[in-house]
Amino acid sequence: MALSVSLRSSVTPPELELVASEQLIEIIPLISMDKTAFISGAYGPLRPPAKCKLPIWMATNLKLKKKCHIVPPAWLNVDFLQDRLTRETSQPEFCAMPFRFAEIAKIILDVASDDVENPDKIRSLLKDLREARQAKSREGITKLDHSELSLPNLCSMEINEIRPFFIRSMGVLTQLTRDPAAAGDA
Repeated sequence: MALSVSLRSSVTPPELELVASEQLIEIIPLISMDKTAFISGAYGPLRPPAKCKLPIWMATNLKLKKKCHIVPPAWLNVDFLQDRLTRETSQPEFCAMPFRFAEIAKIILDVASDDVENPDKIRSLLKDLREARQAKSREGITKLDHSELSLPNLCSMEINEIRPFFIRSMGVLTQLTRDPAAAGDA
């Protein structure tokens, strides 16, 4: 059963994963298949061992049936994530990451960890990266201004996490900045 709009303050993580599953990812098919048409587009043909790009939802479906290997995105490796973690902890601004990196990484690590080099280390780095970025977003929110909030390079999941707090905070800040003007008119 879905929550009513009045009870839901933001999109749930599984809903964000569903949206992210429309992104294309490379696979190495283990079966041959002709081009197949879906509402979202036509994909294929699949001819082993040639790589092919498919939406993540289709790649995970094939992977679960042992009909392909998923090629992890270039950013889903220890060196890249270690570099981003170092930047995240040494620089005041957010480092650039793919907009849906958290959702895509979770899907791939849940379904195709055997296709990823060193998945446990990657999980650990993603957790550390998430914690570092959360600390920065909390710090950014403490500097909240009633006219804007500037946190460039935030990702989908991070925006979703701070959205409820941000909306309430901006409402309160707007009321506080309006009250002195209203009191001056009276």
